[in-house]
Amino acid sequence: MDLIRKLRGFIRVMFLAIPAFSLVAIPLFAQSSREADGARLLKGAIDMHFHVDAPSPDGSGAQASFATVRLAHSLGLRGLVLKNHYEPTATLVYHLRLEIPDFELFGGIVMNRTNGGMNPAAVEYMATRIMGAPGKVVWMPAYDSEIESNPPHPKKPFVPVSKNGQLLPEVKEVLSMIAKYRLVVASGHIAPEEALMVFREARSQGVQQMIATHAMDLAGKMNLEQMAEAAKLGAMIEFDFRNVLDEGGRRADAIRKIGPEHCFISEFWTKAGPPREYGGLDGVGAFAEAMRARGFTDRELDLMFKENPARVLGLPLQ
Repeated sequence: MDLIRKLRGFIRVMFLAIPAFSLVAIPLFAQSSREADGARLLKGAIDMHFHVDAPSPDGSGAQASFATVRLAHSLGLRGLVLKNHYEPTATLVYHLRLEIPDFELFGGIVMNRTNGGMNPAAVEYMATRIMGAPGKVVWMPAYDSEIESNPPHPKKPFVPVSKNGQLLPEVKEVLSMIAKYRLVVASGHIAPEEALMVFREARSQGVQQMIATHAMDLAGKMNLEQMAEAAKLGAMIEFDFRNVLDEGGRRADAIRKIGPEHCFISEFWTKAGPPREYGGLDGVGAFAEAMRARGFTDRELDLMFKENPARVLGLPLQ
């Protein structure tokens, strides 16, 4: 028994010593039932909101790294959608696909000021001029939205989406590009009323896939009626893993009322840090356990972690 304990300890030490860039899935002898539950839920999951913003010169704002992408792959995820608020990510995804084959990686662009604002040309370039068409999602303004540029937020320039209750022509043009190239439109951080206007126009132009971006959070948060209307229009309602069970589980209650078939869960950070932890098996297993205690089935969890994201991206179900 002493020999077995020493062997287990040695394997754990060796596992932790492996550089992040070379992580592979190595089963540990002492994996708990909760960790196994977390591994089951992550296998085949797709994270639709994987931030890769670089840190600013003062070191703040750092998000996921290449090591985190490789970690997600090693944990058995099926794929990721890489997002940077201020730069397009499709070219980055093109290169990462070469380094990590057999992993469904996609990128996108946020209609923020650094990307040219409401920029149809940038959307068309992303859709047509990069080998393998890695660009998939077009987010409306996020942090550069009008609602985030007025009190209580600091007054600053913004990218307008509507005026006098009507979408601007350039927004309609962007939506026409999204429809033409079968991309996905996401609401970003715009006001909920504007998000619903975008969804209605997108649907009228033939856009098939839409996302209400982390619909209960940040400046553009929706109420239950607005989320239900978005779902009726065909949008998937996005919830963040980190806070679904916060505040008495009111977001989980909203998922139940809207229906898991209309929702997905993203951003699988199991520890906000420091140090941050992505996809910790114990944390994901604890989440699954807590959701089941609230009446959610494994089938419903699989819908929100795996099948609904795959449908949004146009991938076959596994």
